[in-house]
Amino acid sequence: MGGEMSDLLKRQFDWNLLHTFTVIVEERSITGAANRLLLRQPSVSNALKRLEDQIGARLIDRERGRFEVTEQGLALYHECREICGAIGRLSDVMSDSGNQLSGHLHLWLASHVVFPPLDDALFEFNREHPEVTYEINVATSAHVTSQVLSQQASFGICLVNEQHPRLEYRKLYREHFGFFCGPTHHLFGRENLTLADLRSEAFVSFSTDQLSDALAPVAVLRAREGMKGKVIATSPHLEEVRRLINAGLGIGPLPIHVVQNAMERGQLWRLPPYDAPPAIDIYLVTNPRMSLGRAERFFIENLTGRLGSAPDGYFVYP
Repeated sequence: MGGEMSDLLKRQFDWNLLHTFTVIVEERSITGAANRLLLRQPSVSNALKRLEDQIGARLIDRERGRFEVTEQGLALYHECREICGAIGRLSDVMSDSGNQLSGHLHLWLASHVVFPPLDDALFEFNREHPEVTYEINVATSAHVTSQVLSQQASFGICLVNEQHPRLEYRKLYREHFGFFCGPTHHLFGRENLTLADLRSEAFVSFSTDQLSDALAPVAVLRAREGMKGKVIATSPHLEEVRRLINAGLGIGPLPIHVVQNAMERGQLWRLPPYDAPPAIDIYLVTNPRMSLGRAERFFIENLTGRLGSAPDGYFVYP
């Protein structure tokens, strides 16, 4: 696909076809794409056909009511996202000049990123460069990675299950997950519990609490200790997992340093294991193919420079 894409870029054609194709894939229908693009459905269908004719390959299988992106279509879609992301950044890159640092930082974070050096970096950077603007989005770690890959994000901070070959990763901190219950749970306030006491308890967890996903260490502990209680609720966001635990639906994992204040206020109760809880690493994810503006580059340098005070090159919580 790389050679075909290279040839495609050398041809004179309507670049809007790439944008239209990207929207078709994301909407998973011609009709949905037409509504989003404020175009008539035949116009979108014709645009797709023109693109397929120029590439010489079927991009979407639409026979007999099916809608399935072909292998070549998926490859082109991933390239298109990077191209559209780069084009969207042109105005920022071209205007990034002068003595006064300006620009826009677009950060994508996993839902449970609590990292004081990031807060310090934001405070200091805003004080020294007041013309810089910021946008922060919260999503699953997989989506954060996708946004960095497509150049929609200046950088991402998230859990990493498998490193993408096109991205660069730097460990920022390690956090430890404990099991907790809420005030209405029958284990709340009980001391000297063991993991055996948790084996039949209903469980609340993150969507990534799987042996093959980002919270694998938590899943491994549950499997090893025979914790076979029903998983009664899941969410990709820490705030909602915490809400479900607080509401008494079951016990569940949370980053210990994130909920320390809630424990002190009596809103959560720590359960075993008390020693050697599961550890999860959080990474700074960047795209080396992306042309960073000065503000983005200087901010990343500011943030990573703070890792020098960590004994192992990254912080450990709690």
